[in-house]
Amino acid sequence: MGRNAGGAGARGSRPGKRKSTHVDEEEPVRPDRAAGRTVPAPADGGGPDPKRWQALAVCLVAGFMTLLDVSIVNVALPSIRTGLDTPESHLQWVLSGYALAFGLLLVPAGRLGDARGRRAVFMAGLALFTLASAACGAAQSSLWLVIARLAQGFAGGLVSPQISALIQQMFTGRERGRAFGMFGTVVGISTAVGPLTGGLLIQAAGAEEGWRWVFYVNVPLGAVCLLLARRLLPDTPSAGPVTARALDPLGVLLLGAGTLTLLLPLVQAQQWPGNGKWLLLPAAAVLLALFAFWESRCARWDVVPVVRLTLFRIRAYSAGLTLILFYFAGFTSIFFVTTLYLQSGQGYSALLAGLAITPFALGSALAAALSGRLVHRFGRPLVAAGLATVALGLGGVALAVHYVPGRDAGWAMAAPLLLAGLGSGLVIAPNQTLTLAQVPVETAGSAGGALQTSQRVGSALGIAAVGAVFFGQVSDQGWADAYDHGLLVSVAFVVAALVVALTDIGTSARPSRTPRREHGR
Repeated sequence: MGRNAGGAGARGSRPGKRKSTHVDEEEPVRPDRAAGRTVPAPADGGGPDPKRWQALAVCLVAGFMTLLDVSIVNVALPSIRTGLDTPESHLQWVLSGYALAFGLLLVPAGRLGDARGRRAVFMAGLALFTLASAACGAAQSSLWLVIARLAQGFAGGLVSPQISALIQQMFTGRERGRAFGMFGTVVGISTAVGPLTGGLLIQAAGAEEGWRWVFYVNVPLGAVCLLLARRLLPDTPSAGPVTARALDPLGVLLLGAGTLTLLLPLVQAQQWPGNGKWLLLPAAAVLLALFAFWESRCARWDVVPVVRLTLFRIRAYSAGLTLILFYFAGFTSIFFVTTLYLQSGQGYSALLAGLAITPFALGSALAAALSGRLVHRFGRPLVAAGLATVALGLGGVALAVHYVPGRDAGWAMAAPLLLAGLGSGLVIAPNQTLTLAQVPVETAGSAGGALQTSQRVGSALGIAAVGAVFFGQVSDQGWADAYDHGLLVSVAFVVAALVVALTDIGTSARPSRTPRREHGR
């Protein structure tokens, strides 16, 4: 397929003439060799789905719900502690249990959607998510809430990879870029507005019972989405009845064990004292190496791999996964450490802490709305510009808190947070578009699941690293200095993502060299 695409491109251009980077409306795109830009690729066939934009709206609402629950609970933890008399260990699992369960299911759920049908898996996950949200809101004990949160996380992991796969399936060309731009807006905003949304709900319903509405709000939204999904979402053309062997159960088991072993010490970094927990990281490396070994050889036993390792030979895909891992390590940890600083250090209420972070969400929304159109013109350099802007904005936040400490810090950090948000809007959606541009539609679910697994691993890594620095400094240096040190770690992760982007641009711009000995024969 790759050779045919390349051959078509060669036939359509004259020697010595520079290729245009214009992309037609109906054509999917693939990265060009010139600085990460994009050129037309062959379409997947068939006319566009007339209900695709309505279907996308359903997907985006569902995606917003599942991703919002990653961050919305942060500001509700004090209310949960009071309302259910929750011990610290259970409180941490209310937060980290969701992230663990969510990350654990992303790749297997993507593969299941590719094989069995994305609409069916999407609806099953959404139904479970809605029921689990109701169970969370009705919890009468902390153990009840922890179990319900785990179920909610598993359900979110079922839903999320179907969204990027459905976008791949329903859209091509510039439309696909706009659709991913809208999805990127949802990813960025849902994480950023979680604290504000939680604060508003707790303020409206009261500190004692307001935390329940953080979960109950998902119930009517989930019910409406479920009805609309049945009517609007398309079937998966390549799906059909599958056997257990076709779903690669051993690969799923190895990947799940490796992901769990990797994430567990990261999300429990503050709760598990001592360094023994870090021994799980080499164990995770062994499990993931066994997973890669099995995936490379399972075809010999007529087993369809849960992840096609050939995907990682696509430079844009492997670069995009690495970039987003580092970016989410910096991006997600910003909200973690900022809400801690404002609520615990400066005595802000949940609502005020959420409002203080809102400029980032506004900037992200504004930039993400444009980035879906710009990515076709600028490619990876657009992502690099966004990463540089985020790093600059976060540096400005650190300076603002340093020079304006105390209760006025929330006002001082507003402008640099807005700048960082504008940069973030140029990162998430364009990176998703570029990363998945060359992925075959029939493997879009597992490819999208792997991309989102990188996001979840990055989030856990960033929160663990930033949290360790923050809590290590807060007792000795005070809240402002601890916050400065934590932000510097976040900036370091963003700079690492920028290095990956610049390396990808340099590799793309490097001309391929053909051996000249053939010409001398």
